[in-house]
Amino acid sequence: MRKEHNPMTQQHFSGSTFKRCSCKHPDTRKRLGATCPKLKRRNGTWSSEHGTWYFQAELPHRHDGIRRTRRRGGYATQTLAQDVLDKMAALVEAAEPHGGAALLAIGDLIDDRLQTGEPLPEPEEIAQQLNAGTRALGNQIPTVAEWLATWLARRRKLRGGTKLSYSSHIRLWLEPYLGHYRLDALTVEHVAGMFDAMAERNDAILAARASDDPQIRKSVRGVRTMGAATMQRYRATLRAALNAAIRDPKLNITFNPASHVELDSGKRPKALLWTPERVERWKRTGEKPSRVMVWTPEQVGRFLDHAEGHPYYVLLHLIAYRGLRRGEACGLPWWDVDLTAASITITTAFVQVGWTPEFGEPKSEASGRSIALDNATVDVLNAQKQRQEALRLAAGADWAEHGLVCTELDGSPLHPAKLTDAFHVIADAAELPPVRLHDLRHGAATLMLAAGADLKVVQELLGHSSIAITADTYTHVLPELAHETAEAAASIVPRRGQHQLPPAA
Repeated sequence: MRKEHNPMTQQHFSGSTFKRCSCKHPDTRKRLGATCPKLKRRNGTWSSEHGTWYFQAELPHRHDGIRRTRRRGGYATQTLAQDVLDKMAALVEAAEPHGGAALLAIGDLIDDRLQTGEPLPEPEEIAQQLNAGTRALGNQIPTVAEWLATWLARRRKLRGGTKLSYSSHIRLWLEPYLGHYRLDALTVEHVAGMFDAMAERNDAILAARASDDPQIRKSVRGVRTMGAATMQRYRATLRAALNAAIRDPKLNITFNPASHVELDSGKRPKALLWTPERVERWKRTGEKPSRVMVWTPEQVGRFLDHAEGHPYYVLLHLIAYRGLRRGEACGLPWWDVDLTAASITITTAFVQVGWTPEFGEPKSEASGRSIALDNATVDVLNAQKQRQEALRLAAGADWAEHGLVCTELDGSPLHPAKLTDAFHVIADAAELPPVRLHDLRHGAATLMLAAGADLKVVQELLGHSSIAITADTYTHVLPELAHETAEAAASIVPRRGQHQLPPAA
């Protein structure tokens, strides 16, 4: 359907709406699009249950004379698609009296908004700007909520997990508490108020947990407080979005209030070793000395002894010995494994985005790395090759080839959460003190530190982007390992009895 506008506008803009769906031809598997017979009822009217509406618009030509045909879809009704066309036509109509430069600018503006997903400006606003001689059309300062949506839409190359994290920050706190402020009116006090609200929420949760009323305690069961590190992540999201606004010349934003809010540092917790004294205290009280606990080399060995023979053993071995992240292990393909040269290369990761896992690039530039393998790990990988070949033969035509080192029985990728579940079952069976699967990765670091490796070598093994991260994590582990190593070295020397100092002169 085409809606006509005045003849002058029609020279520079035209548009139409149409309906299509994603059904495929049963033989060719090509999409039927607008030819699907389900799109219309028997009486010739459009079906409201099948397909969605699209528009096609011919915008004013580009500066080089090339036509700009743009299509967008997903509208529930024809009216919604037509409304967008009408607004475009009104914008072009507002630019007509001002000549070719204005038409080019309005075409660029519409094109930009279609690409970023930002709403189109009001025609009356554009008419006022053109009458005032404004060159930067659509230069209206957005609200914080509008800018956050624009900023996130423009970040097309984000990893799935990062985008999910940004989206949740915006949805849960940034938009509800700050979204109504105009971007250039946002202050340090506004942002600080949001973090005060987070702290008040924490106080309410803690008070409810301490209540004498069982119903009140039940109401906050499973509800987590927000730590300093979490608040820092919210601040980092807002700061990144506001820095992008500062870089946008159309907005004329010069100040980032998120950078000036005072928060607790939220430093990463120090890793502590599960020494016998700490294990004894944990058994007595059930309390962990730190959120990040690290097994001793002896405890790592006990875990791997219990894990041997498990279908996922090769991945647990790689994490414990060579420090792979969970996603790096689950996504490791055979073509990145060189058993002859005894090395693997980390080029991809299979990570959870929400619950759904997906393949992507490693966590950071430093995460893409080559890792040397010890002889024991080479043997484990060779054994896994043989085991996988047996699985492939058993599955026959049902085998789904993905080229991964460890898979399900049919060759499909292993969901990372299943590896986590297996890890905890094995650790409980071995009667080991609690650590997370991610902390098993610290086992590789403790083994290297115990063997005398310096922090730079450990940083490269784990793929940390900075040695400062490695140092912050293992500052407390290194002295304890050094003490254990010294005691182990001293115990090797045979003595007839307890060594005593000579009497004082």
